[in-house]
Amino acid sequence: MTQKRCAYLTMADPGDFVMDYALSFEPMAALGWQVETVSWRDPAIDWDNFDAVYICTPWDYPQYATEFIEVLESIERSSARLVNALPLVHWSLGKTYLRDLEKRGAAIVPSAWYDRIDAADVPNWFTAFATDTLVIKPVVGANAVDTHVIRSPLGPDVLSMLVDRFAKQAFFVQPFIEAVQSEGEYSLFFFNGVYSHAILKTPKAGDFRVQEEHGGDIQSIEPEPELVASARRVLELVEPQPVYVRADFVRGSDGRFLLMELELIEPALYLRTDPMAASRFAAAFDAHMRTARAT
Repeated sequence: MTQKRCAYLTMADPGDFVMDYALSFEPMAALGWQVETVSWRDPAIDWDNFDAVYICTPWDYPQYATEFIEVLESIERSSARLVNALPLVHWSLGKTYLRDLEKRGAAIVPSAWYDRIDAADVPNWFTAFATDTLVIKPVVGANAVDTHVIRSPLGPDVLSMLVDRFAKQAFFVQPFIEAVQSEGEYSLFFFNGVYSHAILKTPKAGDFRVQEEHGGDIQSIEPEPELVASARRVLELVEPQPVYVRADFVRGSDGRFLLMELELIEPALYLRTDPMAASRFAAAFDAHMRTARAT
């Protein structure tokens, strides 16, 4: 079997992040892939030495988004193939892709978008969504950094904090969905458009953040057929189709599943939650590369 080389883009310092991408090494090797982890910020890497580059866990990129894109563009100019494709990365780098998907027919958590904050507008957000609890998030962000739950009426200290955080960055506002705390957030994983596995993420008591780094609980689940169907309907709206994607949903007050995130750049794939997930990922990755070479 001809040996093929794949770079997994990671961080120089993973810190406390929970990662399980190494579970894919063995099934990738069985398909002829030699995997090497490289920091996306390492300037010495010659991308021409690789057949493919998988955007794995470069989870510190939101603070350096411009540099990150420049690195991906340099990979695109090399002989290596970037996975997922650069057009998908450009499109999904900012959470405004959710607005695009809503225009195409996807059911998302209701959202309002702003380029910069105006303190005078803040009380109107609560009126617009007819709620006393909102979530504010940066358009470019990850791991719940600078994500805040705010309640009406706002105290002057909270308003000052928001103005400080969002005076120079775009953001969006959503009503707080109670099901995040009472039921949890669902994540479904698809490889080459085929459903692979699903998990339910629930925050620790008194919190709203479902990430493990913030104390969230992760469990493997067999999702409801309507949840899988909802995810498939969303993916039908995406072009080009991703090799890997994580779709995050929450149940709305009317029982519908609402899209919270469509992770196309560097999603945690939670390979450890399903015994065949790593093999499915490797098979999809290899099939994508074989098709790419053939065309």
